[in-house]
Parts: sequence; C-alpha cells; structure tokens
Amino acid sequence: MLTSDFNFDLPQELIAQHPSGVRGQDKLMLLNKSTGDVFHHSMQDLPSLITPETLMIFNNSKVRRARVYGIKETTGRECEFMFLNNIDAECSIWNTMVKSAKKQKPGMRYSFPDGTIGTIVDLPGNAGTEFRAIKFDFTINEDWFERNGHIPLPPYIKREDTNEDSERYQNVYAKEVGSAACPTAGLHFTDEMFAKLDQKGIERAFVTLHVGLGTFLPVREENIENHKMHNEVFTIPTETAQKINQAKKDGRPILAVGTTSVRTLESAGDENGFVKEGTSSTNIFMYPGYKFKVVDQMFTNFHTPESTLIMLVSAFAGRENILNAYNLAVQEKYRFFSYGDAMLIK
Repeated sequence: MLTSDFNFDLPQELIAQHPSGVRGQDKLMLLNKSTGDVFHHSMQDLPSLITPETLMIFNNSKVRRARVYGIKETTGRECEFMFLNNIDAECSIWNTMVKSAKKQKPGMRYSFPDGTIGTIVDLPGNAGTEFRAIKFDFTINEDWFERNGHIPLPPYIKREDTNEDSERYQNVYAKEVGSAACPTAGLHFTDEMFAKLDQKGIERAFVTLHVGLGTFLPVREENIENHKMHNEVFTIPTETAQKINQAKKDGRPILAVGTTSVRTLESAGDENGFVKEGTSSTNIFMYPGYKFKVVDQMFTNFHTPESTLIMLVSAFAGRENILNAYNLAVQEKYRFFSYGDAMLIK
C-alpha cells in the first residue's frame, strides 16, 4: 500500500489550536467497524455507548517539558531541542530531535536557561537524520526539565505553549513521567466521566507507554511497508495483565483508549489475546492486513493524513470506513488532532 492511500483533504481551520473551553466537552463520533455506519454524539454520551462488561485500558504516561531551547556558545543563536530519551545509565546523555540538525556538529556547546551546558556528541545512527545526542556533565532529572523546558506541543499547533497547556496537554490520570508528546485520546476524560463509568460498572486499568518517535515520526517512504518504526518502552503492571486475561477468558471486550494503548496491548499479546506483564519495548507498525489479537474496541482522536496513526485505525476499522468517517467529520466540522474531538470504534 502507498502512503498516499491514507491522505485526505483537511481545511486548516479544523486543526484545533487550543483545547475546548471545558475539558471533556467535545464531539464524539461512533464508527461501526463492521458496517462503516457513523453516528454523531458528544462525550457526555460515552457511558451509554459502552457495555458494562467492557474493560477500558488507558496509558498513564505523563508528558515531560521536553521542548528545550539552547543558545549556541559561539554564535548566540537559539536552537530548539526535543528531548526524547536518555541513552546512558547516568541520564547524562540524551537523544534529541533538533531543528536544522545538519548544522549541529559534534563538539558544539549549548547553554540552557538555567546556565547549564550541553555538548553535541556523536551517536551511531544519527548521521544524516534530524536526531542529535547531547551530553551533560551531570544527571538530567525532571527538575531540570521543569526549570528549562516547555510543553512539547505538536508542530501543527502554530503557537507557543502557555500556562493553560501545562494543565490541558496532560491527562488527568497521568502518573509516569516520560512522554515527549501526550497520549491525547485521554484528554477527553475527567474525574466526573470516570465517576459515571464507575456507576455503570465499567472497569478500567492502566498501562504505560512513553510516547516518542515511534508515535509521531512521519512516514517518508512511498510504500508503507518500507517504513521503520522507532522503539518505545512500555510497561504492563501485573494487575492490568490479570484484568485483561480474565476479561479474555470471560469473553468480555477490551476497549483501548488511544493508539499508544493499542500498540502496548498488541505488542504484549499472544495469538489468543492473552498479555504478559512486565516492561519491554516495541516498534510494532500496524496497517491494513494486521490481525488484532487483544483489542476489540478503540477510543481515539482524529489523526493526521498519511501518519502511522491513521494507518493503525485503518487496520482496525478498514481504510475506506476510516476515510469516509473522516470526510464526514470534515463536513460536520469536527476538530482534528491533539486538541480535537474523539472517535469510538466498535
């Protein structure tokens, strides 16, 4: 299949630049993956659209302030670094995604807002890419990111981050710090919504997948099968694995909230849909033809054209069904991407 098979026309004004006025006050599209039928709802309707025996799985990864601006010592020019993951045991060397990466050479030194200094170092595999490793003489911890970093809003949000984003670009249940982008399907959920789901007896459990390059790096290959995903680390706690495996034994549906939850569950699942507890990494790439083993239903946002995410939901619900639903969403003026509206596929 071609990357262009997953393109669709999207007016710029439908790309949400800000969160909705109140968290959870969003449109919700219901897509029947078998028939392709589409129904228009709001998030308030969600509890009535989920059966009580359903097990919902959420990704509780927390966004770090991973976008950091450094000043080049020799020129005084500012450079933007997106910190992705540490690559040494001391957490002093980090892989970053850098604007104008070709100009960033090993040995270049950058000063960060709190006065700390980082040096570009050579890392095998980074040559010719947008990635650069940066080394510090001390451990980089979350306090450092809080002092120096910004909320890593995606590039299609054409503005600087604000105090509002510190709250709204974070899930209310986020717990484990480590993501360079928010698992945004969860942004629609509130404590009030969880209370309503509890009242209906809908069970939930949590996994952790720290969002990195595997999720948001664009597909540059013409043929999608040639695209290579980057590894992302995930954890499935013992309690969550037990709940999933019991639900599978009971024939109860698994509803994954967000594509990162889907990728975690499918990476850890065997042919019968049972999952293993523990921590591992995944570079799983799901596109039409993939057979889902664990996930029965999916709650997700509307994704960017030609992305691995729209390919994943197309694998789940069928490419024609997804593109038709997206075209209807455009007609009905749904809001797209991270701060946009939601879709339930079942």
